[in-house]
Amino acid sequence: MAALPRYDGYIFDLDGTIYLGDRLIPGAREMVERIRAAGRPVVFLSNKPLEPRAGYALKLTRLGIPAEPEDVINSTLSLMHLLRDAEPQARLYVIGEPRLLAELTEAGFCLSARPDEVTVVVAAFDRTLDYTKLNIAHQALVRGARLYATNGDRTCPVRGGAIPDCAGVIAFLQATTGCALQAVAGKPSRHMLDAALARLGVPLERCLMVGDRLATDIAMGASAGMDTALVLTGVTREVDLQASTVGPTIVLASVADCP
Repeated sequence: MAALPRYDGYIFDLDGTIYLGDRLIPGAREMVERIRAAGRPVVFLSNKPLEPRAGYALKLTRLGIPAEPEDVINSTLSLMHLLRDAEPQARLYVIGEPRLLAELTEAGFCLSARPDEVTVVVAAFDRTLDYTKLNIAHQALVRGARLYATNGDRTCPVRGGAIPDCAGVIAFLQATTGCALQAVAGKPSRHMLDAALARLGVPLERCLMVGDRLATDIAMGASAGMDTALVLTGVTREVDLQASTVGPTIVLASVADCP
C-alpha cells in the first residue's frame, strides 16, 4: 500500500514540473492520482499570462491529469485579485497580448488607450510589443498612472530579433518616467500564493510548494514560511543550489517522488 501523502495540500508549478512542453513528466499522473485519492487537494500554477486558465486545464486533462479551470492559478488571475483590492476603480492600459486583454475585459475591468484616462499601466509578456504601446504607457505614467506587472520572465524571438521580457519593459518605463513599480502579481509574489491557498482551503503550514525554479517557485514558498520541494526536471540543476541564497526544504529528482 502506498504511503499517505505527507501534506494536506499541494501547489504545483506546471512547465518543468508537471510537464515539459507537451510531454508529461514520467510518474506525474500517478503522483497526482495518489494525492487526490487520499482526499488531498492540488492546485497548479503558471506565471505565463499567455493562456487562459481553461487552456491549461484542457492541456492537463489531455495529458492524463483531469483538471478544471478553477484548479489553475495563473498570473492573470492573481493580477485580477490584486487590482480589485488595490485599484477597484482603475482604468487600465495593458502592455499584453489580445488574450490577456480579453480576459480582463470579460472580468469587468475597464481598458483604455487614452493616456489622460488611464490610472493603471499593466506590464505583461507581449510578443506584439511595439513603440506605440510603450509610448502610450509612458504618457500615462507621466500623467500619474501607477505601474503594475503580471510576470514575463523570458525574451521572445520575433521578426528575426527579440523583444524585451516583462522585466525589461518595467525597467524601460521606470527609467523614462521615474515611476515606482507598485506590485508584481505573478510568482514569487505573495498575491499568487494567496490565490492558490484560497483555492486549496488548507492552511499554509500544511501545504507543499513544488516547482523547478529557485527564484520564483521556491522563493515564493520559502518567503511565506511554507515547505518547498525543488524538482530537477526543469531549469534548475543541483549545481545551481550551491550559488543560491534560496534553499528548498527538499530536493527531488522529479515530481514523481513527491512525499
